[in-house]
This record gives sequence, C-alpha cells and structure tokens, in this order.
Amino acid sequence: MQLINKTLLVTSMFVFAACGNKSNDSAVLQEKKAKLEALKKQHAEVENNILALEKELAKLDPAAAKEEKTKLVTLVTLAPQPFVHQIDLQGKVEAVNISYVTPRNGGGQVKQIFVKKGDNVNKGQLLLKLDDALIKQSVAAGEQSLETIKTQLSLAKTLYNKYKNLWDQNIGTEIQVITAKSNVETLENQLKAAQEQVKISKEQLQFTNVYSDVSGVIDALNVRVGEAFTGFLGVGPQITIVNTTDLKVTTQIPENYLNKVKVGSKIHVVLPDTKKTIQANITVASKLIDANSRSFYVEAKIPADNDFHPNQIALVKIQDYATTNSLVVPVNTLQSDEKGKYIMVAVKENNKLVAHKKPVSIGEMYNNQLEIISGLQPGDAVIVDGFQSLYDGQLLTTNSK
Repeated sequence: MQLINKTLLVTSMFVFAACGNKSNDSAVLQEKKAKLEALKKQHAEVENNILALEKELAKLDPAAAKEEKTKLVTLVTLAPQPFVHQIDLQGKVEAVNISYVTPRNGGGQVKQIFVKKGDNVNKGQLLLKLDDALIKQSVAAGEQSLETIKTQLSLAKTLYNKYKNLWDQNIGTEIQVITAKSNVETLENQLKAAQEQVKISKEQLQFTNVYSDVSGVIDALNVRVGEAFTGFLGVGPQITIVNTTDLKVTTQIPENYLNKVKVGSKIHVVLPDTKKTIQANITVASKLIDANSRSFYVEAKIPADNDFHPNQIALVKIQDYATTNSLVVPVNTLQSDEKGKYIMVAVKENNKLVAHKKPVSIGEMYNNQLEIISGLQPGDAVIVDGFQSLYDGQLLTTNSK
C-alpha cells in the first residue's frame, strides 16, 4: 500500500512538471510574438519617416534627390515587312517510272544474262535468254509438217485439175472431180492451220528472250544462270529498272494541313547530300489520311540531274501562309501573365524612356519570328534584349538596333 502511494506521488509530480513546462513555453511564445509586432511597427514608422524626409529633401534640394535605377535594354523599331510560314518536312526522291521485268510466257530456266546491276539499258534491249530447246523442236516439227502439207496440196491440186479437164470432155465421173476438189480444200485448211501453229511456235521462241520495256538503270538483278525466272520471288521482283531521268519528291504531311496544302502549292526542296535546292509545285495531293501516321501523301516533279538519285533524302519546305505587310517580333519577346500575352515596349514619358506592357494577339510563328495580329503599331519600340524581369513603368537606358 505504501508502494502504491509513493508511485502515485511520483506520477503526480511529473504531470505537474509537464503542465508547468507547457505553460512556460506558451508564455515565451506570446512574448516573442509581441516583440516581433512591435519591431514591425517601428520598421514601418522608420520607412515612412525616410520617405517623408526624401520628399522634403527633393523639394528643398532637387540635386540631392535619389535617382531611380534604370535598366539597359536593346530596342527594335517595328516596321511592316513580308512574313512567310512554311511546313518543314523530310521526304525522299523517287522515280516516276519503275519497271518490274516479267517474262511473257510464264518464265523458264535462265541460260544467259546480258546485263548486271547498275547498267544503263535502253527500251527493247535484250536482258536475259531463257531455255528454248523444246520450243525450237516444236518450231522445227511444225515447219516439217508444213512442208509435207504443201507437197500433198500440190499433188491434190494437180489431180483435181486433171479430173476437171477430163470431166469437161465428158470423160470420167463427176464424183472424181468432187472428191479431188474436197481433198484440195481439206489440205488448204490444214496448211493454214499448220502455218498458224508455226507462227505461234516462233512467237513462243521469241518469248524466251527477255527485253527491257523502258530505258533506265538496272536497280535490282536477283537471278542467276540456271535459276528459274518468273519475274517475282518471295522476296520481291527479280529485275527492277528505274528511269532516273523522270523523278519526283514525295513526303507525308500532317492532317491538320489538309485544307492548306493542295495541288499547285509551292515547295522548296533541299537535297543535303548535294547541297542543291529546287523550287517546285505539288502535282499530286492525296485526299486520304493514313490511319497510323495521321498524315497524307503529296508529290512534286523535279528536273533530271546526275546528282539526283531515287531514295535520296530531301528536306521539304511547303509554304502554307504568306503576307506582305506584317508586324513581326522575335518569338522569345512574347511573355504571359494572368491577363494574357504581352510584349514589353519602350515609351518616352517626360523625356524619360519607360517600359510598358502591350497586350497582343499573335498569328503564325516561323524561324523564331512571331506575327503580331493586334496590339502593336508600326513605329513601336520593342524591347528585344533585357526584357526579362522588367516591370511596367521601369526606367530604361537603350542600346537601339
């Protein structure tokens, strides 16, 4: 029982000590807050006194008045100028005419190849020779049969003429004449059929010669002697001929420009490998949007040049907007606040140069140049350097451009 009483006594002492500490901390906090408020009031009074004294000194002694600090800036005076917006894209050079060579009779085994990859070929030039042994045999057999029918027909005509002469002299029988005439007609029909068959066989023999249908350069030659030539394998065409004198530039344009870019639109093409530039007009503009890239296809014809090659990279600039009388500022001079977009300009007030905010409406932007639709006027002095952290009404010194 005594142990319990002692425990209660010790616990009570700790509780009272804790409460006492909390009360002391609270009192100290309140005291410090009161001192801070008093110092703030004193500081405000001192500042007000300083300002009042400065005003009085300025009236009594203007030369001693404190000068306001100015900021050094660079100005550009606005003047109307042409402004062009272009779409910057990457395209490539392609051949307008690409020929995939195929055999005319289904193909066959290659016996000879007369060209190699990279060769220039002309229209009608022989490229390959296919196996023609069976067709030559067919031609020879047809010609032999043709000669046999010609001999038989000659004999049949001789017999018919003899029987007819005898019948005209009332010698012989009419059936002999009719039979002889029928034999002649039958052999004549056989001769025509044999001649057509020989003609077809000779044409088939020509099919074993594979010719070029266009003039150009052998871009692909994926066949060797002894292999079957059918025109196409699983990996693609066996022979491809590209006409490098008829070229075009192609590119894909984002769909949001669909109503701005059309047939006839001007384009500026740069071929970085050759450092050559071309001015051209769009000749084809697709009306279909690619579902994956959300873009549409355009192409423009370009002149022939030995330095232009199919699949060459082309940097394409397409003009979609142009004016001849715009106010333009550097894009980095545009700033924003809670009221909207603005440009800092310099204005003379009481023979001093002062910074002012000018709210603006903007148009297109290209090559770090921004078109101003409204808010600025010709002759306005735009601050193009040193505009950062300027405030409205700040005094300026200039380094005009």
